[in-house]
Amino acid sequence: MTQISILGCGWLGLPLAKTLLENDFSVKGSTTSNDKLSMLKNSGIQPYLISVTEDEIVGNLTDFLENSKILIIDVPPKLRGSEKENFVSKIRNLIPFIEKSSVENVIFISSTSVYGDTSTTLSVTEETKTYPDTESGKQLVLSEELLQSNPNFKTTILRFGGLIGEDRHPIKFLAGKTNLENPNAPINLIHQDDCIGIILEILRQAHNDNLEWNETFNAVAPFHPSRQEYYTQKALEFNLALPEFNLESPTFGKIISSDKVETVLEYTFKKPNL
Repeated sequence: MTQISILGCGWLGLPLAKTLLENDFSVKGSTTSNDKLSMLKNSGIQPYLISVTEDEIVGNLTDFLENSKILIIDVPPKLRGSEKENFVSKIRNLIPFIEKSSVENVIFISSTSVYGDTSTTLSVTEETKTYPDTESGKQLVLSEELLQSNPNFKTTILRFGGLIGEDRHPIKFLAGKTNLENPNAPINLIHQDDCIGIILEILRQAHNDNLEWNETFNAVAPFHPSRQEYYTQKALEFNLALPEFNLESPTFGKIISSDKVETVLEYTFKKPNL
């Protein structure tokens, strides 16, 4: 039975861990909350209380990685609000522990924010040069480079679009808002079910030697209506106040292509129309 360590059993990491257990993997999972340890254990996940900061790592990271050949890093940068961090330093602190462990392969959950926005609507592939225009995007690019350039393990990068799920949808934040920018920009979203499905497919194909590690994949649903069209329709479906867009604002946007996921992995999206 293959053992996997998941650093960050949060909104995506926890249901991912449960899915991996259902597919005959053994899973170690980390959390920064004491309150979640019993929940992880009751789900069949070997629980660890671990906090990775800019300056130190609190918790038994060595034991967390022991006997795992695969590490999934699902710890998003905290760069909003007043508590901003140096995410690159966190990854830099983590790497020596990976080097000394049994881990051979890493999956790093990144974001399509590494591409930034443009004044024209472009189709963006994995070959497109990264040009982040946010601090989060800039730090993710540097973190990707740190991991993929390390010769002691191989890292596959997954660049997810905006994350949505049954309990998480941006229209709940945008409902009733006015003067919203970028009405004609295309959406680039992905459902939680497909995030998990794509990770599972990478693991399956790599296990069967059908896929090399050290790949980079964009992952968004192949569905790109405009922001105005999509969020207006979703407000109607959820019976929420309609968002109002500034139709005179310039459009900055991109269409993220997931062709590589669909061709190389032969993955079929479960929620293609969101």
